Amino acid sequence: MNRKKKINSILKAKQKKMNAKLHKSNKPRYISKAERAKMEAEAAAQESAEQVETTEANDPQ
Repeated sequence: MNRKKKINSILKAKQKKMNAKLHKSNKPRYISKAERAKMEAEAAAQESAEQVETTEANDPQ
């Protein structure tokens, strides 16, 4: 009985691992604080560049 139980537990563990690989998590990827600050700085720079372009386009000179 003990041998059967051990074999079954090993097979169940393997099956559990295979199922875990099939179902990926829906959790978003972790973004570090430094990366978030960098992304915010890039977005701010892009917005300021767009504002400069729109003011130049609207300037009648």
